[in-house]
Order: sequence, then structure tokens, then C-alpha cells
Amino acid sequence: MRENSTNKKDVIILRELSTNARIPITKIAKVLSISDVAVKRRLVKLEENGIIKKYTYISNNKKLGYDIIALVGLNTLPDKILDVIKLIKDRDDVTFVALSSGDHNLLVEIWAKNSEELTKVVEDLRRIPGVVAVYPAIILDVIKEREPIPQRFLKEALEGSV
Repeated sequence: MRENSTNKKDVIILRELSTNARIPITKIAKVLSISDVAVKRRLVKLEENGIIKKYTYISNNKKLGYDIIALVGLNTLPDKILDVIKLIKDRDDVTFVALSSGDHNLLVEIWAKNSEELTKVVEDLRRIPGVVAVYPAIILDVIKEREPIPQRFLKEALEGSV
């Protein structure tokens, strides 16, 4: 069972931050009709409880000179998966690594400036000891950006069913 130590005010804070991580505490306080000190206290609690892990932004890869983002499935030998993770998690071109079940042992997000660079990265990944197969999938267009929290959670929490 999932532990949930949030109440409706906390959920409203999460909702406000999910649309703009730089929203001033005073604006959140106004939405909640509480003091900015109370909002700050709640934010600290959400951070300490690990509900808020960090504050971040969404960048435009193409405007930064990276024309390709690829999600790459990696299959590894079972006894080599931790070694493979150690080798890829700190690569400069890797933005995300997840242990997964299903078709692949690992899912990796890679940013590349062009197809030649992506090809080189994929070949580098294939050469890692313990990697059995590499399955790149190039993202052609993002239809919906990642959300920091599912809308379903917000709806259920604000309706009182969480």
C-alpha cells in the first residue's frame, strides 16, 4: 500500500509547482489563503518526506543544438546489469537511466546533435561488456511533455479519494 502524507493544501502546492516551479511562495499562499511562512513550512515538509525531490525545468533540445533524442532499450546479461549501469549513468550524453521489466532491462534517454552522433553512441553502448542488444527509438515529436505529477493524482486528491 502506498504511503500518502499529503493533504489538500499540499496537493494544491504540488499543482501550482507543476505548472511553474518558480512560482513565488507568496502567490501560492494567496491561492491557499494562508501565510507564506505556512507555505514554506509545507514545502520543507514535502521535501523532507521525499515527495518533492527537486525543482527543475523543461528545456528545448533543438534550441540547445541537440536535434535528436532517443529512448534506447538495453538488454544485458543478468550478472552484468549493475556494471552496465555504472558505465552509462554518468555519460555526458545520457539524461535518464531506468531499470525496467518487459522488453528491456534498461531504458536510457540519449541526446545527440545529429544522427551520426547517435549512431556513434549506440555503437559505444553495444561495445559495453555485458550488453547483449541495443534498441534505439528516435523521438520524432513530443506530443505531451512529461508532467511532474499525474493529473489523475491531482484530481483524486482534490476530490478526496486519495
